[in-house]
Amino acid sequence: MTKIKVHFKGSLIRLLTRSVKLPNGYKVNLEIVKHPGAALVVPFLNADTLLILKQYRPVVGGYLYEFPAGTLEREEKPVSCARRELREETGYSAGKLLKLGTILPLPGYSTEEITIYKATDLKKNDTNIQKDEIIKPLIVKKEEILKMFKKGKIIDAKTICALALCGQV
Repeated sequence: MTKIKVHFKGSLIRLLTRSVKLPNGYKVNLEIVKHPGAALVVPFLNADTLLILKQYRPVVGGYLYEFPAGTLEREEKPVSCARRELREETGYSAGKLLKLGTILPLPGYSTEEITIYKATDLKKNDTNIQKDEIIKPLIVKKEEILKMFKKGKIIDAKTICALALCGQV
């Protein structure tokens, strides 16, 4: 029997503790960040050109290079979230979305799952960047993204995983 206690309930996450018995019989108290999940999109304008974001992340106090991504809204499917975030953050919509995989970015303490998609057949629309987001979409050649990664300019884990899943690193 596990005992679950909620310590914090925010608009996005909950912080729980739970006592569990491991398969080897050892008992531990886990600290868990309960997350609704997310979706990420690798947007291809063509076979050699991608969209990437330069996004200010206040938690780390600086700009990161990332692919468009966002948290699932209540009852939202990952593919719908991917379409929504792509349009909001880049101003493009995808004619085709191909699921590349799912990652667990922080399995030691978070339930977050990120579903990663490749977007092609992009059509330009208007952006709908939220007031709390500071984002600049960039059009970048694949070779340049690889150089950015090798120089340590791309350090966002979900973006690195997405690059690996679509065969770019």
